[in-house]
Amino acid sequence: MVGLSTRADDADSRLRALAEGLPKRRVDLESALAVRPQVVIRYWGGEPRLTRALETRGVRVVTLEDARDFAGVRANVRHVAAVLDRRAAGEALIARMDARLRRAAGAWAGARALYLTPGGATAGPGTLIDAVLRAAGMTNAEMRPGFQTVSLEGLALNRPPALVLGFFDTFQLAGDSWGLGRHRILRTAAREHAVASLPGALLGCPDWSAAEAAELLASRAPRS
Repeated sequence: MVGLSTRADDADSRLRALAEGLPKRRVDLESALAVRPQVVIRYWGGEPRLTRALETRGVRVVTLEDARDFAGVRANVRHVAAVLDRRAAGEALIARMDARLRRAAGAWAGARALYLTPGGATAGPGTLIDAVLRAAGMTNAEMRPGFQTVSLEGLALNRPPALVLGFFDTFQLAGDSWGLGRHRILRTAAREHAVASLPGALLGCPDWSAAEAAELLASRAPRS
């Protein structure tokens, strides 16, 4: 291991404890080449021409896909595990993820819920958040595909469905980027209608942490 992203120890990094003491590298060509990596695994960010520049210098670059469901997460894990010759470890990780999904399955018995972040964003079909809600047995109230913005007027005038909050644990750390979350209407809706609050560290990247989020959400389901 010659380096991690400078965000590896951020508050919303799921594996920040494992990143402690490891070197952090800026996402630029000079920083990457200085440590002579054989493989670079990346998801997003960096200079637009970074990938091509690394490849022309003999570095293998593995770019993770934006997983929109748990099948996509499995595909990413298997891809990286194969590149690193750690297939058994990859399959073990997937097995742990699938065990969490089995434990979460059906917990909310189809209850309708809306995902909400401090910035007023929500997520519809075709997102990993949607897959998390469904994995815990919820019906997503957002019908528009992809990531959308919640209407403050709608929250004020109509009783919202059960809310599943995301990233509210990092709200105070995020400064003005979560500006809408300071609005009274959104704060009131979150306080009165939230049934669960999922940590940003489980939602920040499209990986196996999403299954942990589904299991946490399932644990908040009412018991009969």
